[in-house]
Amino acid sequence: MSEDLSGRRIAHYRIDGVLGRGGMSVTYRATDVRLGRKVALKVIGEHLAPDAEFRERFVDEARNTSAIDHANIVPLYDFDEVDGLLYIAMRLVDGQDLAGHVKEGPLTPARTLTLLAQVAEALDMLHGKGLVHLDVKPANVLVTQKEGVREHVYVADFGLTRRGATGHRTRTGDFLGSPTYAAPEHLRGEPVDGRTDQYALACMLFACLSGRPPFQGGVQEVIQGHLGNVVPALSQLVALPPAIDDVIRKGTSKDPAQRYASCAELINAARVALAGVAQGSAPAQLGPQSGSFPAQSPMSGPMPVQQGQYQGGGYQQPLSDPVRLRPPNQVGVSAFTAGKKERPTWFAPVIAAVAAIVVIIIVVVILSPGDEPARQPKTSSAPSLNIGDETTSNKPLPTSVPVRTSR
Repeated sequence: MSEDLSGRRIAHYRIDGVLGRGGMSVTYRATDVRLGRKVALKVIGEHLAPDAEFRERFVDEARNTSAIDHANIVPLYDFDEVDGLLYIAMRLVDGQDLAGHVKEGPLTPARTLTLLAQVAEALDMLHGKGLVHLDVKPANVLVTQKEGVREHVYVADFGLTRRGATGHRTRTGDFLGSPTYAAPEHLRGEPVDGRTDQYALACMLFACLSGRPPFQGGVQEVIQGHLGNVVPALSQLVALPPAIDDVIRKGTSKDPAQRYASCAELINAARVALAGVAQGSAPAQLGPQSGSFPAQSPMSGPMPVQQGQYQGGGYQQPLSDPVRLRPPNQVGVSAFTAGKKERPTWFAPVIAAVAAIVVIIIVVVILSPGDEPARQPKTSSAPSLNIGDETTSNKPLPTSVPVRTSR
C-alpha cells in the first residue's frame, strides 16, 4: 500500500501521520475526533480490500485481538470498513518496538528478562485460550515506560493468530510470517501450537542478549538454519555462562516435544542460567559482529514433529486440525549454508607459495639446454586439496519454502 492517507479522515478518525508500513497495510497515528483520543490506525489498502483472503485475515486479527484482555496485549478499540478501506483502531503505544532496542546492541540480562517475562506471560495466556500468535518477533513487541514504573511491554500484530482447531493457508499455500524467528514446524507447514511461539521467544532471547538473531543471511539461508542447524552457542559470542546455551537450545529444539512446558518456564530457566551475571551491564561481545556466524553443527536432517500436550497456560490438547502451509520441496543438498567450514588462515599463503614454485620449475625446464624433450613429471599419489571441498549431507532437506514475509 503506497498511498499516504495523512490529513484525511476515515470514519471518525483523523489521520495525523505514518507510524509504520508493512507489505499489506500502513499503520497511522490518528485521532478519534469524537473522544479526542490518540489511536494507532491500521489500514489495509483498497487494492487488497476486495481480496477474500486478506479480508478474512483482517477480520480474524480484529476478532482475536478484541477477545483478549491482558495487560501485555495491545487493546483494540474498533474495526470497520469505509469507502473500501478496512481499518483497525488500537491503543497508541508511546514507545519503541523491541527491534529498535536490539539494533542498538545487546541488552543487559536484567532488562532482557524483565521484557521477555512480560512477553511470555502474554503468550501463555494466549495459548491458554487455544490461540497461537505465529508471528512473535521483536518488531511486534512494543516497549513503553511510564515515569517511575518499569518498562512495560505490549505484544502486537495478531494478523496471523489462529485457533488451534482451525486450519489456515493462503490461496497458493505460501508461508506467511517472518522466517527470522519461525519454528521449523511452522516453516514446514506441520501442526503448530504454543511451543511454536515458544521457539520464536527463545530466538528473541538470543537476539536480546547478542544483538542479532540466531540465523542471518538471505531468506532461504535463514530457513535452512531453522530447519537443519543447531542455534549458535551464545556464550561464544558474548560473555555469558554456558548454561544459557542449554536454555536456548532446549527452547529452539527442532522437536517441539523437547521444548519447555510453557513460555514462562523458558524465561525462568534463563533467569536461573543468568544468576550471578552482572545484571546492570550488557554482556561483552566475544564473537564476530558482522557477516555469518561461525560454522555450526548441522542436524542430521529435519526432525519429525511429534504430537504432544503443551501445558502453557492450560493449553493441553494436541492440535487435531493444524495450520497447514505449502509443503516444501524435498531435495538433496550438498551442504548447510550456515554450516560451511572456514579455511585456516595459513591456507591461502601456502597455496600461493606452491603455485609460485610450480611456475619456476616449468620455466627452468623449458629454458634448460638439450635435445631431449622435457620429461613428464610423475603423477603424485598424494591426495589433491580442492578449494571447493565442503562438508556434505546426503540427507534430504527442504531448501525451497515459498515465503511471503510479513512486515
